[in-house]
Amino acid sequence: MEYPDYLLFFGVIIASFLISAALVPVIRLLALKSGIVDRPEGASRKVHQEPTALLGGWAIFLSATISIIAVRYFHLADFSMIPMELFIAIILASIILMIGGTLDDKYNLQPYEQIIFPLSAIIVVLASGLHIGFITNPLGRIGEVIYFGQWAGIIIAGIWLMGMMYTTKFLDGLDGLVAGISAIASLFIFLVSLRWDIALSATGIWALIFLGASLGFLVFNWQPAKIFLGEGGSVYIGFILAVLSIISGSKITTTLLVMGIPALDVLWVIVSRLRAGRSPFSGDRSHLHFRLMSLGLSKKQIVILLYFIALGFGSLGVISSSYGKLILVGCLIGVMIVFSKILKGRNAENIRS
Repeated sequence: MEYPDYLLFFGVIIASFLISAALVPVIRLLALKSGIVDRPEGASRKVHQEPTALLGGWAIFLSATISIIAVRYFHLADFSMIPMELFIAIILASIILMIGGTLDDKYNLQPYEQIIFPLSAIIVVLASGLHIGFITNPLGRIGEVIYFGQWAGIIIAGIWLMGMMYTTKFLDGLDGLVAGISAIASLFIFLVSLRWDIALSATGIWALIFLGASLGFLVFNWQPAKIFLGEGGSVYIGFILAVLSIISGSKITTTLLVMGIPALDVLWVIVSRLRAGRSPFSGDRSHLHFRLMSLGLSKKQIVILLYFIALGFGSLGVISSSYGKLILVGCLIGVMIVFSKILKGRNAENIRS
């Protein structure tokens, strides 16, 4: 039976939203009964006041996975760009991340133990054929691309996957921040798929499913949050966004524009910690959202500000040429530098006073 595309688009968003929203209370109850909660006592970088359930990422994972399997089973989208081997590998890698994250939430694993699961997930998808074959040449003619050899494409894809996972992992510090940014990034991956990809591509549908699942969780994660993503959810979100950006025609720059400020913040924090002789995985309040709080912004204001930055750069990225995207990346770096200088100056004033 023929039906307009937009019915499928709205249908998968609503279905994944409802599944995610229905699962959150169940998962929250299980987390509380199992004692898998985030306790604020003795942690200066915690911004919540009461013990809060973890494991919320399972709602997004289960909703997105159930929905995309149903779409594939009923042949509702074109999966020619996602062969079965890769499809299974993405789901298997996601399960690895969720199990590893649950173990970390329960037993507070060391950083060298935590990283085993992201590395394993990356190996699984790369072994199934995922790689970055090319990027558009921002300085060349329209449509000109730069091709990578097989091993170079695999290595670059692995770096991109790990970078995105640790961006969303480190970003998960304020209620609603990662889930909202996930929804925004998913929206722009979908929009990119409309311009570049095949009709009713599985990539675009998967992005919409992820949009709905993230919003379903956000209902309970908005301030004050009743549940947190947990380790598994925070890295799983970065993983899926990275995978979809590769499959959708190596549209990495568009995704990077949405995630740019968080990604640059993670890089800035890692470099700062290394320069101070500390582990890059050590916890502190040096992230951008903590430093913005020092300016007097509320948690909600900071989250909404970062939403608007992501929406603004994502919108410009969708309508820009490759050269325009390169300029936008430069603007992102400039915004981050301005933020850092303003915040550094304010912190210095606070110290003197």
